[in-house]
Amino acid sequence: MEKVKKTAKIFLVVSIVLMLLCGIVVHSVQTNGGKVAMKELTIETDSGYTMSAYLLIPENATAENPAPAVVTSHGYLNNKEMADANYVELARRGFVVLSIDQPDHGDSEVTPDFFILAPDGVYQGVLALSRMPFVDNSRIGVTGHSMGSWSVNAAIQADNLNETPLIAAALIHCNDPLYQDNDGNFANPYGKRDVAVISAVYDEFFGTSVSPEGKPLSSPYFMETDTAQAFLNFGKDKAEWEVREDYTEYLEDVDGKQTLRIIYRPPIIHPWSHFSARSESYICDFFSKTLGAPNEIAPTNQVWQWKEAFNFVGVIGLAIFLCAFTTLLVFTPTFAPLRAEEPAQPVAKPDGKGKLWFWLSLVLGAVFGSLVYLTLVNKGNSMPVAQGEAMGLGLWSTACGLFTILSMVVFYFAYGKKHGLDLKERGVKIGGKKLGLSVLLALIVVTVAYGIVFLEDYFFFADFRLWTLAIKAFEAPILRYLPYVLLFMTYYIAISVATNCFNFNGVGGKFNGIICALFAAAPALILPWIQYITYYKTNHMMWFQATMADPNYPMFVLWLFPIVLILFGSTIISRMIYKSTKNPYIAGVINGLIVGIMTITNTCTVFT
Repeated sequence: MEKVKKTAKIFLVVSIVLMLLCGIVVHSVQTNGGKVAMKELTIETDSGYTMSAYLLIPENATAENPAPAVVTSHGYLNNKEMADANYVELARRGFVVLSIDQPDHGDSEVTPDFFILAPDGVYQGVLALSRMPFVDNSRIGVTGHSMGSWSVNAAIQADNLNETPLIAAALIHCNDPLYQDNDGNFANPYGKRDVAVISAVYDEFFGTSVSPEGKPLSSPYFMETDTAQAFLNFGKDKAEWEVREDYTEYLEDVDGKQTLRIIYRPPIIHPWSHFSARSESYICDFFSKTLGAPNEIAPTNQVWQWKEAFNFVGVIGLAIFLCAFTTLLVFTPTFAPLRAEEPAQPVAKPDGKGKLWFWLSLVLGAVFGSLVYLTLVNKGNSMPVAQGEAMGLGLWSTACGLFTILSMVVFYFAYGKKHGLDLKERGVKIGGKKLGLSVLLALIVVTVAYGIVFLEDYFFFADFRLWTLAIKAFEAPILRYLPYVLLFMTYYIAISVATNCFNFNGVGGKFNGIICALFAAAPALILPWIQYITYYKTNHMMWFQATMADPNYPMFVLWLFPIVLILFGSTIISRMIYKSTKNPYIAGVINGLIVGIMTITNTCTVFT
């Protein structure tokens, strides 16, 4: 075991280096090598709630030489860090950027009425920017992805009530533009503001319409809709329309100003658009043209991908840290009883019947998880709770965990017991003292790991993420939602026991752990494959939301994207920890806590 200890020390150093490298590179990219000042603000809004935001101030923005500015917003169930492509690239080009946490998201306050105050965030950001001496009030733009553009449209409507409007340009990103007045007539609510729309061809939520036969039509047909044509025709009566196309700049005189309308149509899905270099080039090009970029940089010249790449380096570093730090702790006197005398080895390669049980249990687990996912997630999401997403995913995790336990019980009495599977030797049966030590060790590991996350945030404004997977710092009030984390425990403990005590055998040789991890992640792969293969082939999704009263199945399928990596990675982590401990419960508790906290800190919280 001394070799194991030495290896763990090496990997601990490697993990710290990777996480430090993440922070340094991310900070350098976000500040453009020190040319942009980055701050985190808590804004007391005019509406009476507090809103968290990142403020990026390029060195060209001064009180003597005010710069154009842009408010950027994330979408539903996300946070201000998700707008990193926008704030990195716009700040490089000399724009002051305010990236907000919408009300009820991220570090902003949970408000009493989501539907009243949730769309208010972007306009509160505009008001905040307008009061900053280094911002040119005549050149303020707004953009937001998905729900963020719901907030952009609300900001336009609020700004229309001002004698002197503050918003000069708006980009609607993966949402529908305004094109009617309050009476339902075609109109131009944007007035003389320059406006662009990024409408993803395979958007799951917006750009919808209905065929003459009453059949729901998805986003691939958006350019044929009244929404698109009325917007591009500046709200004229339908009889005056000319058929207008995407990627074409349309200019018309509105109140004495040449005003721009354009629709971009990247052939991608809704959540990918805020992670797309193509979409980001449209955003940079639009605001550079309409507000005047102080620093002229080609739209395709982008560096935000480096930030994302090293954010993921941080994820890898944290995963290695969990394994190495846990291993080293079992070499301390307090946790020595949890250390295996020798590294855990696979059980003897099973016979033909044993192999059948192995593959059958993996396949049935994947099938069960796939079949019950949409039903259970919809059930939890529709409950009157503060975090519908956490409840839905938690119910699914609990059900999958119980199914895994049932599978192990059936396997043990039908095959394992007769073929010498020793539950005590494999670590399934442990005493109360060891179980208590296991939980304590897991709590220490998770606390220290999140301590590192907070240090990254404090010193570098960095976290550990890839696309919609995010391990981030959080404000203390979120801790009141820790009970949701318990919903994830059953699954992550059960899958750790199954992976290591039952399925750690000779099947697959060195790839046994990868096989187990792939099957654990299978439900998160199967459902999106079905959804999007159907969408790309037929222009219609397998599961769609016909009306707002129907279950939001497209959203639930999207939630699986980060879960692929979570399920795969957590299974590998559990195997690594088991090898030095012969204890499946340590990794199960660690993974359950990490995934549960990730869930409650990356969602929308409603007032209950």
